[in-house]
Amino acid sequence: MSIVAPSFPLSEGVIYAIRTVTHLNFQGNARAALAFYHTVFKGQLTLVTYAEAGQVETAREPEQIIWGQVTRDDGIALMAYDVQAGRDWNPGSNAFFVSLRGDDIDTIQPLWSALSDGAEVLQALAASQWSPLYGMLRDRYGVTWVVDVVAPNLQA
Repeated sequence: MSIVAPSFPLSEGVIYAIRTVTHLNFQGNARAALAFYHTVFKGQLTLVTYAEAGQVETAREPEQIIWGQVTRDDGIALMAYDVQAGRDWNPGSNAFFVSLRGDDIDTIQPLWSALSDGAEVLQALAASQWSPLYGMLRDRYGVTWVVDVVAPNLQA
């Protein structure tokens, strides 16, 4: 299997080959979480099981995910896996948020709607003092998402 990370322009005329990617850790539901995120973001879904990677002895279950991701050409990327047997796992409480930022309302609104399916809305999606559109939710997998539209005067 060959994985090629998309390069994308972050500023006029500059292509960056390095970026950060949110990596989510689960205990048995990485496949379901990644499938859900794939329905939200579309793009490409890649799943590799412990069995496929020849690492059955480290897995809780051989068909759990040792490596998975959802990627899009515009730079959206999420990685996830099921934590190995013998490794502590605790989803924590507010240990991290995933920030989903876009340049326009028409791009962000449908993603918010899709992520909201089965979610607990912590802050309704609405205009704020710092953003034309801002909201926060905890999705059905316990991941807290901060979703906003970048205000033109705040873009780096």
